[in-house]
Formats: sequence, C-alpha cells, structure tokens
Amino acid sequence: MKKLILAAAALAAMVCCKPAVELHPSWTYDSVMYEVNVRQYSPEGTFKGVEAQLPRLKELGVDILWFMPMYKIGEVERKGSLGSYYAISDYCAVNPEFGTMEDFDQLLAASHEAGFKVILDWVANQTAPDHIWINGRPADFYERDSLGNAIWEYDWTDTRSLNYENEAVWAAQDSCMRFWLDKGVDGFRCDAAGEMPAKFWLSVVPALKKDYPGIYMLAEAEKPELSDPATSFDATYAWELHHLMNDIAQGSKGIPELKEYLAKDETNTPPSAFRMTFTSNHDENSWSGTEFERMGDAAGVMAVLCFTLPKSQPLIYTGQEIGLSRRLAFFEKDPIEDWSPNEWTGFWKNLIALKHANPALAAGEKGGKLEYIEDVPEGVFAFSRSVKGNKVSVWANLSDKTVELSDGRFLTPWGYDIVAE
Repeated sequence: MKKLILAAAALAAMVCCKPAVELHPSWTYDSVMYEVNVRQYSPEGTFKGVEAQLPRLKELGVDILWFMPMYKIGEVERKGSLGSYYAISDYCAVNPEFGTMEDFDQLLAASHEAGFKVILDWVANQTAPDHIWINGRPADFYERDSLGNAIWEYDWTDTRSLNYENEAVWAAQDSCMRFWLDKGVDGFRCDAAGEMPAKFWLSVVPALKKDYPGIYMLAEAEKPELSDPATSFDATYAWELHHLMNDIAQGSKGIPELKEYLAKDETNTPPSAFRMTFTSNHDENSWSGTEFERMGDAAGVMAVLCFTLPKSQPLIYTGQEIGLSRRLAFFEKDPIEDWSPNEWTGFWKNLIALKHANPALAAGEKGGKLEYIEDVPEGVFAFSRSVKGNKVSVWANLSDKTVELSDGRFLTPWGYDIVAE
C-alpha cells in the first residue's frame, strides 16, 4: 500500500511539474537572425562565397541565417541587368547566378553543421511574367484585367500577381514550400505576407508546422491575426516600431510616441508573439538608405532597443556587422569585398552575447515584461525586464544632449547604459 501511495505521489509530482508546451521552437527564443544577400556577399556572389564566410558568422554569434530568395528568377521584363530576387520563374530551382542545386545543398549542410538554422525567403504574392505557371496553369491562377492580361501591384512591373481567390494557388504554394522543407530547411520568411488573404496563411502555416515539427515561420506583415504562434506565424515584422525609431532619430517624434506604440503592441499581439526588430534590411538599405543615413548617431541606441524591448527577435542585415555605410544595388552586382572587423563588429557581438546570456531578454512568453524606470531626465527612455532571477535594465538617451542620471552616471547624446544582474 505504501508503495502505491509513493507511486501515486510521484505521478502527481510528474504531472504537476510537467513543463508547459512551447509555442515556438526552443532554439528561437533567444535567437538573433542574420539576413544574407547572396548576390552581394562576395565578389563571386555565389553559394560557395557565402559558405566560405560561415566561420566569420559563427564568430559573430548569430543563430538563424535568412537567405534572400535564391530561386530561379525571370528574364522577361527584368529590372536592371541581373533582375530582382523577388521575380521568381521557378520556385523549385535555384538561381544559376548563385550556383547549382548541389551547391545549395552543400551550403545548407555546412550551415547546419556549423550550428546555424536556415530559413528561406518565400515570395508567395507574385511570380515573374515568365514563371512556369503562367502558361502551364489555368488563366485564373493569376489576377487579370478586363482584357485577360496578368497584372502586377505597385511598380513591380517585373512580376505578375497570383490569384488567392483560387485555392489551387494555395495548394501549389504549399507543395513548393514542402519541396524545400524536405531538403531540411528550418522555415521561411514570407515576403509581403500582408498582401495575401490571412485565410491562406491560417490554412497553410499550421499544416506545415504539424507536418514539419520545429520549423520557424516569419511574416513580413503586422496583421494581428497573423501574430499568434498557436494558429499562425512565430514572428511578424515590427515595421511601425522601425519607422518610429527613424522618426525619433530625426527629431519628429519622441518617448511619448514610443510608449504609446509599446502599449498598443502589448494589446494587439499575444504575449507569445515574436516581433522582428531591425535598424536595417534589404528594403531599407537599398531604397531608404543605410541606418546611418536614416538614424545618424542614433543608429547604435536604436539597435540596443531592437535587442532589449519585449517580444523582440532582432535582425542584422548583410554588412551591418562592419558598419557598412553605403546602399547595396538591388538589380546589379555590388559586392562587399572587405569584411575586416571594426568597432561595429564588436558592438553587434556584445549585443548578441547580451541576448544569449539573459533569459529576461527572451522573445515571446519566456521573456520578462517591461517595467519603466522612473526618475530619469527628459529624453531618457529607461526600463527593466526581469525573469527567473535575471534582470536587465536599460537607459537609452533618445536625445542629442548629454544627460546626468540620478546616481551620477552620464549618458552622451544618443548614448545608452545596460546593466544585467
């Protein structure tokens, strides 16, 4: 009888102490993402050119490699001499500019062997005008005008828009994504995800997560209905925060607007949501300017916020780790040839190490909630996050004036201080 009681007690303890089910892959909570622009990554602009630099990226400390689209792209109505990565002519073939499928397979294997996770940029909204589906599928596979011509959005004249009222398009996209998941990629960054009906993603993403446990899904969108990892994406873009940081750096907005944004985001997205935060990416760099053009001396402190605010999963774009201060051409070859480390390399390495070492900075439901630090000078945005005995406090001077804190510390213009305990 005593043994039965002990067994029952042990069973109860096991049930009681059973860990909560994680809503995201375990490796994502403290992860830092790195966006790889294959074309500009080396003078060769190839998969092998990226593979050669995996040791450098390992030393930097990033966890997830997001490869910009590396599929075969269109030639009809191509922009520039090389064309856009986002005008795809075959989802299941690689861009010969970058090498062969075998070269990609080798890069994927080498990335995994080095400990990286790999996600691919998925472009579901549109294809190139000469995609294999244009003539190989029924006319209603694409959106068309009154004359039956396939149409495009915005100034994307080198693309044609898929018709998401036709669920055959859903099935085709799902099949092509599975092609790469079967190869072992770890998920997708889904381009312009907000341009497509949410019902498409709410159908496809859960099915992929079910059939490929542990994959990670990132949406380039801010729709609240796409932000719940239990039913949709693991992470969504923090575009509004990004633009707000630009405005603060340029002096048109300030701390009240930042606090207003954070309160709204807390309400609009669940505690388990990840928000991808960034000071640059391929769109911003090429079209809006480098972080130094947009943020000036505030580029560093804004990066600190990207690594420390609640829900944040930070991104580093190609070249940021060396303080690249030029825009990269989008449709032409424009390689980075000198990757020599400098003060910016150390800056990003320290932020990555801070993220990894402090559970309070975890994204989603595992991270600490934001608590504002009061009694700070005007222009200082200060907060702490605490969880499981770990606390990180941040003082960010979001002004162009030197300020003195109550304990005698000074913050230079656009300076910051971080204390982890």
